[in-house]
Amino acid sequence: MARVMIVDDAEFMRMVIKDTLLKHGHEVVAEVGDGEEAIQKYLEVKPDIVLMDIIMPDMDGKEALQKLLTVDPEAKIVMCSSLGQQALITESMKIGAMGFIVKPFEPDGMLDVIRKNAEPN
Repeated sequence: MARVMIVDDAEFMRMVIKDTLLKHGHEVVAEVGDGEEAIQKYLEVKPDIVLMDIIMPDMDGKEALQKLLTVDPEAKIVMCSSLGQQALITESMKIGAMGFIVKPFEPDGMLDVIRKNAEPN
């Protein structure tokens, strides 16, 4: 099972994601509301995988992704975005995101991405 950090400025979204993860046996090691906080928290909790919202105030997901990969090139980060943000997803993948989940997401799709990227083979 994976140790997951959720980064999303919407508390409701974090709750939905967390509930799904916990129901399926994953551990949520941190939840944060912005990119700046995500970087500090990441270093503290060292999650297996980070679910990162792309659109956030202050530091957006793309910038946070870049900074996290500077701090830890091995970081596994999956971007979460709403429909119609294809360009942002493409840019994030080029920067080094492992995958993406489109909101509103299907629990199965999200769990699948985590299984593929976070769990030891």
